[in-house]
Amino acid sequence: MNRTPHLVTAAAFAAAGVLSIGTAILAAITIENRSVDAVEQALEQEGLGWAEVSADGLQLFLDGTAPDEASAFRALSRASAIVDADRIVNHLEIAVADTTTAPRFSLDMLRNGDGIQLIGLVPLTTGRDTVVESISGVTEGVEVMDMVETADYPAPATWQAAMDYGLQALRELPRSKVTVFADRVEIEAVSESAEQRAEFIETLEAARPDGVEVVLDISAPRPVLTPFALRLVRDEDGTRMETCSADTPEAAERIIAAAQAAGVEGEIDCTVGLGVPTPRWAAAVEQAIGTLAQLETGTLTFSDADVTLTGSEGMSQDRFDQLVGELDAELPAVFSLTGILPETQSPTSAGLSRFVAQLDPDTGVSLRGRLPQGAVGRSVQAFAVATFGRDRTDMATRAVSDLPEGWSVRTMAGLRALSALHEGQLILEADTLNLSGTTGDPDLASVLARQLADELGPAADFQLDVRYDEALDPIASLPTAEECVAQIQAVQEETKIVFDPGSVEINEAAGEILDRIAEILPNCMHVRMEIGGHTDSQGREEMNLNLSQSRADAVLNGLLARGVLVSNLTAQGYGESQPIASNETEEGRELNRRIEFRLLAAGAEDADGEEAGDGEDAPEASEEYEFEIRPQPRPDSITEAAEAAEEEE
Repeated sequence: MNRTPHLVTAAAFAAAGVLSIGTAILAAITIENRSVDAVEQALEQEGLGWAEVSADGLQLFLDGTAPDEASAFRALSRASAIVDADRIVNHLEIAVADTTTAPRFSLDMLRNGDGIQLIGLVPLTTGRDTVVESISGVTEGVEVMDMVETADYPAPATWQAAMDYGLQALRELPRSKVTVFADRVEIEAVSESAEQRAEFIETLEAARPDGVEVVLDISAPRPVLTPFALRLVRDEDGTRMETCSADTPEAAERIIAAAQAAGVEGEIDCTVGLGVPTPRWAAAVEQAIGTLAQLETGTLTFSDADVTLTGSEGMSQDRFDQLVGELDAELPAVFSLTGILPETQSPTSAGLSRFVAQLDPDTGVSLRGRLPQGAVGRSVQAFAVATFGRDRTDMATRAVSDLPEGWSVRTMAGLRALSALHEGQLILEADTLNLSGTTGDPDLASVLARQLADELGPAADFQLDVRYDEALDPIASLPTAEECVAQIQAVQEETKIVFDPGSVEINEAAGEILDRIAEILPNCMHVRMEIGGHTDSQGREEMNLNLSQSRADAVLNGLLARGVLVSNLTAQGYGESQPIASNETEEGRELNRRIEFRLLAAGAEDADGEEAGDGEDAPEASEEYEFEIRPQPRPDSITEAAEAAEEEE
């Protein structure tokens, strides 16, 4: 039997099998290499080059240490997009987070009529309870949503100062959002008026802690102006703006520019408010001011949509009619224009009808001149008595029957305006009303011009000369923090307050000094001060600390007993820890035994001082305590922000 053909066939099959296996192995290696290259390239493009890729057959292995969970997930997802996810074996590890790096602490505090919300992360040393307790004065009766978390890391250096300042701001501002960071405090708030806004800014600026950036955004609602008025007068004394209204800051700028072009000098105050009769108010005012500028003398009055242009006495009627006609054609349809050209008065016609009221701040008002006969005149007299008071009204008027129409209305409108002044004079004649005087309200002149235009009508001829006197302004006349310092320093330079040995009682001599301090402090309620008690080093340190605190408390209570509101004062005892002179001499110990009043800002650190030495014996002689004011530097980093906020309003 011939076996050769069978052997050849078997050899052929064996060779084919070996070749197939080799081809399969080669194909698998090729697939492995291509898969590894493709995945490595994709990971590199995604910034995930830290991942190592290898293959074993059709399985793909991912090895390496990912910086975080998100990065590991991205690497696995990217690889799964290249090869079948079932082929991937995930050996990725996650790097251990660095627990030595403190997180960024911050606290958002939102206060409104519905309650207070606290959200953020604070150091464990601050604590959630501390935050809530710090605002306990404003949390009574309102809901507090506490979502504050803590982390056991050291607080940044300026964190406590920023925190104290932010908590003070939250207490001061009823509608506010306060965000506290370690080195910055951001405050957004809404005030009820421009005056309140100015008070908020002044208080927060004075309290700003060192090393902390402060960002203020305090807005005030725009007032409703009734009527929405403007009055511009051009006479022999020049051109002046008596009252000005605008609906937007941009409109105010346009009106002010037009007034300056017409000859108004100095600062012009144009109140931005609500109630404008048309969005084209600024354009109408600009056109009317341009017309007034063409007159030698005259008055332009806007009262809502009523416009009155009074021309120059003796001016050509044709020329005046031309100007009025041109302006009437240019004004928006909503406005109604009235042109008045005064007739030339003869010398004999002047002075027949005259009423004069003189207001003195000490004695009251004196009324002279003519009033209507009968019930109308008596109603004017009753109005004067009701306005100024019976004991402060000196009435010496004459009742006549031939007074101009509307005399009683003009008289009462003038008296009401006069009553708003500190002192002044009202002169009422046949065709004019003149009011002059002084006031402590910087906005009163504008208010009175708007009020008279509303009560007498936009065509009424009246003249105002109301001067602002800062000395009469109850806010502007308040002493500054530095002036409060100087006044109390003047007292302590004359004499010292003395405590009896070992006593914390205010004796007669100390009481006399407190009497003088008590006369100063009511005008310094806006200045936060600390009453600091200090001793020399004689006696035990703990005893001296307690003694200094008790004496500081005694001074505070002594001022309270004298009717002084002490909400802006705090008492703090420092014992012997802050000497200002050597304790080795009697003169030095006498200087160290003192009471200091110092300006206090939110978050301010205790006054610096050298460490005092220890002594064994308590002081035996009477101790003299001197009131000493140590001014603290007043920060101005937020001055520009405050000025910008003022300009915006």
